[in-house]
Amino acid sequence: MFDAFQQKLQQYDFTRQEIEQLTQSAKLIELPTRHMLLHQGEVAKEIFFLLEGICHAAYLTDKGKEFSKQFYWENDWIIGFESLVNQQPSPYQLESLTQCSILSLPIETLITWREQKHSIYLKLLETQLMYKENKERFMLLYTPEERYELFCQHYPNLRKRLNDYQIAAYLGITSISLSRIKKRNQS
Repeated sequence: MFDAFQQKLQQYDFTRQEIEQLTQSAKLIELPTRHMLLHQGEVAKEIFFLLEGICHAAYLTDKGKEFSKQFYWENDWIIGFESLVNQQPSPYQLESLTQCSILSLPIETLITWREQKHSIYLKLLETQLMYKENKERFMLLYTPEERYELFCQHYPNLRKRLNDYQIAAYLGITSISLSRIKKRNQS
């Protein structure tokens, strides 16, 4: 389990010493399907690295409406930087959609690295920033049809593991729009 974690860290140019520090701080946890890792309004106590499974972050409104923030799958970091930087409760909830194997690291470790301006913190921040930049570009520069095609090309395995409602939420469209896109693609 830790091998995938260490390999991912090597891809992001973490040094051997940094990888050792992260591995020593990490705790393996196994989660069932639909397990709430973080409730909206709760202060995060951990950051996560997803080894196996799918998690989902969503904003909940006072009227009970849910807005999909992000899906996470194998080899993704799950870090609420907004809460960390502002030292506030999480503005979204985080839950497992499938059974998951996750590495958990205490938030205090991340806070210490932030205060010390440690290279690990900077690399995690840069990783998260690059992901956000790519997602923003994906949402702004492509039509819903193009986003669906790109999603299918880049994540064929994920496509099989999510339902249409979840895929539509990732693409930033309604499930009805996704249904229409799929119908047009079949013709």
